[in-house]
This record gives sequence, structure tokens and C-alpha cells, in this order.
Amino acid sequence: MIIGLCGKSGSGKSTVAKEIIKINNNTIHVDIDNIGHDVLKIDEVKKDLVNTFGDIVISNDTINRKELSKIVFDNSIEMDKLTDITWKYMDKEINNIINSNKDKNIILDWILLPKVKYFDMCDIKILLDISYEERFRRASIRDNISEEVFKLREKASYKYKIEDFDYIFMDNDNISKRLEEIL
Repeated sequence: MIIGLCGKSGSGKSTVAKEIIKINNNTIHVDIDNIGHDVLKIDEVKKDLVNTFGDIVISNDTINRKELSKIVFDNSIEMDKLTDITWKYMDKEINNIINSNKDKNIILDWILLPKVKYFDMCDIKILLDISYEERFRRASIRDNISEEVFKLREKASYKYKIEDFDYIFMDNDNISKRLEEIL
């Protein structure tokens, strides 16, 4: 089974993934953001990013994600350029993970999952619809960011269609209990 797990920054996707694994330990968690971060280490990707966005995005042969995010977070054209460079590598890695784990349940955790083919492959689609205040509280602790930075993330965030999901979890839900009922 493939479980799609979506929600904006700070919604608790990783925490919910851990809960799912507690319920069924024959499950792996694929944090697609981490795959995207790993792709930035590929030499061809680094070269393409520097050619596209300039030397500001690289420091000591490492892509500076903070500088890159300043360019792409609030600009859909620039974000599309980043996606054009990185997606083929991310897609290949996600395919490899799915194909090599057919005997397991797979959690695909990504804020942008509804934008890619993997969303339609999900047997269960879960949206974490957590309040702005709670998400900011969590993200400020986890990422040590200001509300101004969080607002930029929020502005660039994906707009979900509730009807695309099988289950919606909100702030006051007993998520562990609901997951046990679902799984």
C-alpha cells in the first residue's frame, strides 16, 4: 500500500509517519524533501543550478539551500526552473524506492505530492490541515525561524483541494486513534 501524506510546513507529517510505522512496522517513510536535498549534491545538478541562478547558490562546492530558497520561494517561474533541473533525479530515486520495496507499505511524505504522478498512485491520501498558529509554533521550534520567514514559506505553499484526500486530520484530532482505525 502507498500512503500519501500531505500538509503545509509544520503540520506534523514526519510525526504522523512515525505513528503509522508504530502501527505497522512493515512500512517505510519516504520524505521527498530529503530526496530533493540529496539531489542537490549531484555534480550535474549543481552545475545546472549555478548556470541558472548564479554563483550565489553555491559555496564550497555545496548548494546553499538558504540562498536558493530566497530566489525560488516567492517566484513560481524560478521555482519551475529549479523543478526542471531537479525533478528527473528525484523521480528516478522515488521510482527506485517504490520498486525495491514492493513488499512494504510506503509513506510518501511531501508538501507538493498532489502535483506529481505519485499522488494518483496512493491507496490512501491523508491531509494534515493544521492551523497556521500551531504550524508556526512547531516550525519556529524545529527550524529556529522567524514568523517573517514562516510567512514566506506559507505564501509559497501549495493550496490543497480537500476533496482530493481520503482523510483530513485537524489540530484537535486524536491522530493515533484515527490512524489505527484507518490502517
